[in-house]
Amino acid sequence: MKLVIGNKNYSSWSLRPWLLLRHAGIAFEEIPVRLSTKEFSSDVARFSPAGKVPVLVDDGVTVWDSLSISEYVAERFPEKSLWPADPATRALARSVCAEMHSGFGDLRSQMPMNVTAVLPGCGWNVAVQRDVDRIAAIWEDLRARYGAEGPFLFGKFSVADAFFAPVVSRFATYGVHLPDAAKAYADFMLALPAMQEWISAAGEERDFLADDEPYRTEPDRPDAIIIHH
Repeated sequence: MKLVIGNKNYSSWSLRPWLLLRHAGIAFEEIPVRLSTKEFSSDVARFSPAGKVPVLVDDGVTVWDSLSISEYVAERFPEKSLWPADPATRALARSVCAEMHSGFGDLRSQMPMNVTAVLPGCGWNVAVQRDVDRIAAIWEDLRARYGAEGPFLFGKFSVADAFFAPVVSRFATYGVHLPDAAKAYADFMLALPAMQEWISAAGEERDFLADDEPYRTEPDRPDAIIIHH
């Protein structure tokens, strides 16, 4: 099983299936592709005609898009119980994943994932706050319902936790204030060994996207490779 991913510092879409596989203990080969380079399209095209990361390749089967990959992995490894067993709870889990997958555009655009940066207050506006409030409400509701069953959104680890992991990273980067229950969940996720592994690897990357980080200059990262869109 191979997983094609973008830069760990920036690729929120890649983090989802990577964390799902890593935390679930499913073995895979990681194939990194550098974002925003002229070779990116051709590099990804070797694995998927969609031309985007992430891509999962498993014994001749190619799956792209983080939600499709998650569904495939859950079906491929039913013993991992990556969706809740109860049908109603599973429907709720799929609903919040789909909402995360297709929504929160203001948060995404104003607070892009940047694992290694510390930017408290940057990117905030009223529309972003509405997205933050909605995500916090989802987390608080799920923790209130399923907290007795374990520390994850639905008690046990599920696709939902993998889907919200990039938002956890964003909230840390931009110093977003959260209600107590939502903050406790975010802190727990940040401390997860798989998340710490991703964060550590992001810190080892030398690329940074100049258009996304105009505040970061070359002297800040003397060994950096600056990528211009």
